[in-house]
Amino acid sequence: MTRMRWYRTAPVLAVLLLAGSACALPTPLAAQAPRRPNILWISTEDLSPRLGAYGDAVAKTPNLDQLARGGMRFTNAFTTAPVCAPSRAAIIMGMHQNAIGAQHMRVTEDRIPELPGPYLAVPPFYVKAFPEYLRAAGYFTTNAVKTDYQIGSPFTIWDELGQRAHWRDRPDKDQPFFSVINITGTHESQIFADALRGRRSTTDPARVQVPPYYPDTPKVREALAHWYDNIAAMDTRVGEILRQLEEDGLAENTIVFFWSDHGDGLPRAKRSLYDSGLRSILMVRWPPALRPAFAPGTVNEELVSFVDLAPTVLSLAGVTVPGHLHGRALFAPQAQRAPEYVFAARDRMDVEFDMMRSARDGRYLYIRNFQPELPYVGYIPYRNQNAIMQELLRLQAEGKLSGPAALWLRTSRPAEELYDTQADPHQIRDLAADPGHRAVLERMRRAVTGWMEAIDDQGLINEPEMILRMWPGGVQPITAAPYILKRGSSGDATRDSVQSFSGPTEVEIYVPTQGASLAYTTEDGPNPRWRLYTGPFRLASPATVRAKAIRYGYKESAETRASFTSGPVSSAR
Repeated sequence: MTRMRWYRTAPVLAVLLLAGSACALPTPLAAQAPRRPNILWISTEDLSPRLGAYGDAVAKTPNLDQLARGGMRFTNAFTTAPVCAPSRAAIIMGMHQNAIGAQHMRVTEDRIPELPGPYLAVPPFYVKAFPEYLRAAGYFTTNAVKTDYQIGSPFTIWDELGQRAHWRDRPDKDQPFFSVINITGTHESQIFADALRGRRSTTDPARVQVPPYYPDTPKVREALAHWYDNIAAMDTRVGEILRQLEEDGLAENTIVFFWSDHGDGLPRAKRSLYDSGLRSILMVRWPPALRPAFAPGTVNEELVSFVDLAPTVLSLAGVTVPGHLHGRALFAPQAQRAPEYVFAARDRMDVEFDMMRSARDGRYLYIRNFQPELPYVGYIPYRNQNAIMQELLRLQAEGKLSGPAALWLRTSRPAEELYDTQADPHQIRDLAADPGHRAVLERMRRAVTGWMEAIDDQGLINEPEMILRMWPGGVQPITAAPYILKRGSSGDATRDSVQSFSGPTEVEIYVPTQGASLAYTTEDGPNPRWRLYTGPFRLASPATVRAKAIRYGYKESAETRASFTSGPVSSAR
């Protein structure tokens, strides 16, 4: 039984089982290797499999092609949302974004005052971002620099977060690390009309393949040529990062992932549930010294969802995969078999409300449009800056748009769509009304309904009502300040106390906010190194312990201090 099927058949039982151990972060597996692997994530933005390793003859990607030759390349990897923030929320939490209130793009949207935000998503109390589980297991975690996880930036997730955060920052060079480096050069904004003005592409526009849902015009070709220029620059940056691993002597003990948060940052790709918006890149290089379970250059055709990334990293790190995660580990020791379907969701995009859900199996793509009266192309000012978008809108206004491109500019759409992705890789021939495909349509319709029920899809709730559930009264809750106590204390707890002890003693930290994460330090000064609190710790000499807490989506707590002295104390203060 796969994890998704177990979750679907017993969602209430899953919560009950998890709630009993919600305060305990996952622990390392008992039978782990003496030295755990380092794990490096290199991510890019807004990019479908436009790499030489995936068969694209125009792409100039020697570094990524070499990475593919030395590892495993996944050809059916799909994100859970066709836009960055919801997708990244699912990736970091290991749960579908529409299960945790993170499905709208973005929760912080505030450009129109009548919109219900801004706010932050508040996941269930027993849910943590998976790098926090890694920190609890002894990993040094860094993220440079993009987060965009819809929950804010809880300080308990990362040891280092910022433009220069790097595995090189870890104080103990023998400590295993999980490092994320995000490359932003392939973002859609890099081919906005203003960004291209005055530039000439180095890629020959005559060589690019124009998808059938675009008009084949010089402006479209020029924009696509610039897209490939940006891909080449991104590949150069990947090479620099991989050379840093080599320079540090870490390549033989580091598993490298490369992925993109969703498909192309182009019209009818980004923000759409077609393969052009959801099919992404995933490659994993596993050094020979770690004895990988696959030969270099292996191609994996299994269905992969990006909710699989969290359990996969935890499995590789020797950390028990929590039962509430929606995905599966792709590699041993906790690997599971591939699912029958991968699912995705599209909700509010910037200022435009919409709701779509999809299921994808090895051959068919099913899309459900909850508001078929709406056009595919709604009011998204940000997207309108795209050079290809401007060309589409110009031709539409002039009455010159025809064929598949004109389909996307219709003023309404069907309630359901079905595509044979093998016969129709661009998804331009809708089979939903074809009697010969009725059985497929009904099967995939049931799959989407079952998935939405299993995860308690929050998209079925009006966004203002959902916010009130997470932020009562529409006001961001504040995490309670923690208490710092000698373990076994029986008196009334007080904050900012002075406590005496004789000989070694254990200190415990308590926070009244359910689901809050804790960190502490014994350092002075405004910028101490905060350690993730995972349980009572021993104090052998006088010290001042500082602690603070954060519940994801809440405001951070005030800081609490407790001074532990070796002499008698008249009273706590």
